[in-house]
Amino acid sequence: MIRSHLLDLNVLIALVDPAHQHYQKVQDWFISPGRYKLGLSPLTEAGFLRVTTNPGYPPKARSFAEAIAILQALKGHAEYWYWEIGESWVTLTAPFAARIFGHQQVTDAYLLGLAIKENGVLVTFNKGVQYMAGAEFSRNVLLLE
Repeated sequence: MIRSHLLDLNVLIALVDPAHQHYQKVQDWFISPGRYKLGLSPLTEAGFLRVTTNPGYPPKARSFAEAIAILQALKGHAEYWYWEIGESWVTLTAPFAARIFGHQQVTDAYLLGLAIKENGVLVTFNKGVQYMAGAEFSRNVLLLE
């Protein structure tokens, strides 16, 4: 069975930025054997553009054209899948809402809810996502450590 993997923003940035501290970790996962679909959502695309085109982005900000070209290149991946968001934050996070404790979890919770809805896996560095998922949805999280 092919599992669909939704990248969170930090994983997406690490995948394409050799200067990122987790670049090699993500590269190792990305090229590892196994069948999976790779996906992005509108949230991760917008976040990627916002962060990597910021003039303060180290070591050097990308132009919008460069950042968009990277997103377009990822769409060329053989197993690319675009994760559309068609439901509200409240609806997608309802199954684990009791485990959301702060404003910094808002986007991660939305992405986790999307992964659960689509029977996919959210790929993240954030250990807090595992807690939000709980035992019930642990299969929907891949923590890269």
